[in-house]
This record gives sequence, C-alpha cells and structure tokens, in this order.
Amino acid sequence: MRRLFDDYAYGEGPRANCWWDASHQVGPRPAFAESGRTDVAIIGAGFTGLSAALHLARAGVSVTVLDAQRIGWGASGRNGGFCCLGGGMAGDKTIDRRFGRDGRIAFRRTERAAIELVEEIIHQKGIEVDRHSNGETMLAHRPKDMAELEAHAKAVTENYGVPYQLHEADSLAALGMAGPFHGGLTVEAGFGLNPRKYVGGLAQAAADSSARIYENSAVTDLQSQVDGWVLQVNGHRLRADRVIIATNGYSSEDLPDWLAARYLPSQSNVIVTRPLADEELAAAGWTSDQMCYDTRNLLHYFRLLPDRRFLFGMRGGVFTGAAAEAKAAQRIRRDFERMFPAWADVETTHGWSGMVCLARDLLPFVGEIPEQSGLFAGLCYHGNGIAMGTYSGALLAQLVQGQTPTLDHPQAMRARLRRFPLGRWRRALLPFAYGAYALADL
Repeated sequence: MRRLFDDYAYGEGPRANCWWDASHQVGPRPAFAESGRTDVAIIGAGFTGLSAALHLARAGVSVTVLDAQRIGWGASGRNGGFCCLGGGMAGDKTIDRRFGRDGRIAFRRTERAAIELVEEIIHQKGIEVDRHSNGETMLAHRPKDMAELEAHAKAVTENYGVPYQLHEADSLAALGMAGPFHGGLTVEAGFGLNPRKYVGGLAQAAADSSARIYENSAVTDLQSQVDGWVLQVNGHRLRADRVIIATNGYSSEDLPDWLAARYLPSQSNVIVTRPLADEELAAAGWTSDQMCYDTRNLLHYFRLLPDRRFLFGMRGGVFTGAAAEAKAAQRIRRDFERMFPAWADVETTHGWSGMVCLARDLLPFVGEIPEQSGLFAGLCYHGNGIAMGTYSGALLAQLVQGQTPTLDHPQAMRARLRRFPLGRWRRALLPFAYGAYALADL
C-alpha cells in the first residue's frame, strides 16, 4: 500500500491512549485465512463498511468485510462522538452555484436523514451508546461571529427543517455553558455518543445478519477480472462480484489507483480529563450535557461525557511522529486551559489523534468509481463521519445491488472527486492553509 503519511500515522502510536478503547471492548474477529468467494467485498470495518455490510446482509447478499487492523481502528473508533449534521464543508452559496437551490436542500436534508438512520439502527438493534445532548451548539468565539450565527440560523429551517435557538452571551451561563463565548446557536439535530460502543454494536448487528468480518486482514492487491474482482489478503485470494472501498482518511493511494490525490487526510486531536466533581463543574460554569464547537476555522469541539469526564478536541495537526504528537498534545492542553481556566489543574488522563478526510470540493463522494465497473467507494466526510458514514454505507449497499436507491443520493454526493494540486506532495498544502485559517481566526 502507498499512503500519504509516514508509517507512524498508521500505527498504534496516535491512538495508544484513546479513552474509547478503555471505555468499551469490542470482541476480536479472526483474520482472513482461506481463499473464497463473496458477492460483495468491503475494505474497511468502520462506520461506512459495517453499515454497508449490515444492510447487504439483511438483504440476503453474501458480504465479506476486511480490515487491515481492527473494527473501528481508524477514525470510527477514535473520533469525538458527535453524531451531527455535516459530511461536507462547502457552504450554501457554493453548493447553490454548483447544484442549484434544490440540490443544496437535497444535500442538507440528507445530512439530517443520516442522523435519523443512526437513531433507527441504535433503536432497532438495542445498542447502548451513552446517548446525550439535544442537538449541538455552536459558540461564537468573537463578537462579530454572532452575526454569522444569526445568518446561519435563518437557513436552518430551509435546509434542515428542525428547530433552533439563538443564545445571547449573557444567557450562556444559565444554560450551563459559561466560557469566553459571545453567544451561540443550538440546532436541534444530532446527539453525542460513545463511538466505540456504536461501531462495536454495528459490527455485531452485521455479524448477526451473516456478514463475515475479518480483522488483521490487509488487502494488498485489487485486480479487475472478467467476472468481478480478485483481492489478495494474507496470502489468499478473495473473489468478489463487487467491491466497496470504505477506508476514508486511512485510504491508500493505490487501492485503487483512482484514489491517488483525490482525498486529503488531516489530523484531529482529542483529550479527555478525569471525572469532574460537581464543585469543579460549578467553578467553570459548565454543567451542560450539550455537545458544542466554536466558530473558529480550526475549530475546538467539546462535551461533558456521562461519567463527567470532559472531552476536548481540535483540528489542525500537520506533522506526524512521536515528537509531533507530543507537541500537539501540549497545544491542545494549552487551548483547553485558556478556554476553561478553572480546570487548569485537572489532569488529562487520555489523549490521541486520528485522521479526518477532506475532498478538494469539500463534499463527500458516494458511488461507483468512474470507469471501474463493480468498484464503489464512500469517503470524505470532513470530520463528521458517524452519521454520514453510516448513511453512505446504507446507500452503497443499495447501489452495489444495482438498485435505484430508496435513500436520497443527492448530486452533491455523486460528483466525482477532483484531484488536489501537487499529487502525492499535497500534504505541503496543509501548513499554508492552516496558517491562513489561524490568521482568520484572530
């Protein structure tokens, strides 16, 4: 496999101290150890791959899931646990320009449908995910950002058809969301969850429906044949009529070659504190269970977990390696203490990083790979993969069966992924982009 970052980024180092791993154990699955045949092979055992497997298996399709590491090892098992609106970063004006107003609303309603699908799966399968939060709250980190939140609020009804509330700065403390914020906007769509519990429950549901799931089973070669595809796995061959690529930010440049330069992994870092006592929560003025993020381009996202630990994440990592990881941990802790000075002496018990996946046009792609019959992919969720990855997997399950999907498949998610400039050197774009974002955030 030919990947964009160095080996450290794809090893155990970045996730060695992940709180979700400590909070919940997902039962191991065997490695692929015998050549065989399947209707659909899925590469990647995260939200997209497991959702596709569940929906295919329930339809009676033979499905085999292969992961180079373990279930939820990538971003699906190490994210912030925000099941929320999102999947793309393109603004309304950009989407209108490319796909028209109807195309924009179709995409925005799909964001909402993605949350509803996760809710449906959790309810139907009885998965305990530590659910909390009534939607999510955006908090203005500068006075002028309130004007943008007010403008955004006007589009919420048209785009999503859900309730919202605007909060003045002096009302946040009463809501249990005190801090250096200048107001906020709560959109009543989405909820917080334990992603490890969800991805484990999704895997169990797929297996219960007869999907075969293999860990430690890296696909090292993928070749088109007259009658389908052949995958090389652990020295064995798996023949498949159709294949789904579900590796998102942990993709390879050459599985398939079409992916090269069409996605850009970017790091996101998370820390979790020890459980906070009631008096500590009161000292900071933060008692809300609401999941929140601020209005920075290089945003911070945070929430109080059900056991009263506090999760705090941020975007903007550029370099990999043990030294870079240590610097990122220092940076995120510094920002945490600036935002919540009352907790300056509260220990960080866990910290880790993972890859979000960006597209050049800032929209996800879900569909058949051009000029590769029988090869499908779903990726580029821009840091919001719990809902959109689940939805994309269910949509792919219909597409690979040759069905006209009953799930909405808006044009914004069908447009081909364009290549980034600089090809394999496109990582060099990140420091300049993040530098510009940092300046804009001042």
